[in-house]
Amino acid sequence: MDIITELTRTLQDRRQADPENSYVASLYAAGVDRILQKVGEEATEVVIAAKDAAAATTDSGTAGDAVIHEVADLWFHTMVLLVHLGRSPEEVLKLLDKRFGLSGLEEKRSRKR
Repeated sequence: MDIITELTRTLQDRRQADPENSYVASLYAAGVDRILQKVGEEATEVVIAAKDAAAATTDSGTAGDAVIHEVADLWFHTMVLLVHLGRSPEEVLKLLDKRFGLSGLEEKRSRKR
């Protein structure tokens, strides 16, 4: 089983967990606004880490691990949001697969307004 599927199942199971004993359950109990706040915080932390990494990049092209950690946090909280809304990360992956090989400009033009 891949990590996305495994994590999705765990996030779904946490809907039934005690918010006193589960961070994810506490987010679900707090509601969508709290989850959105976390997604926003993590997105901001990704931006800051990326800026720091870009400034610190050495000749080797390596910028450190902070960006990876922050992106992992962002993806995690985004998955919490999707599960909270009754959607799945697999739906996002299917859409990305459908878009693969399609020009980004063309894809944007094809969206319904």
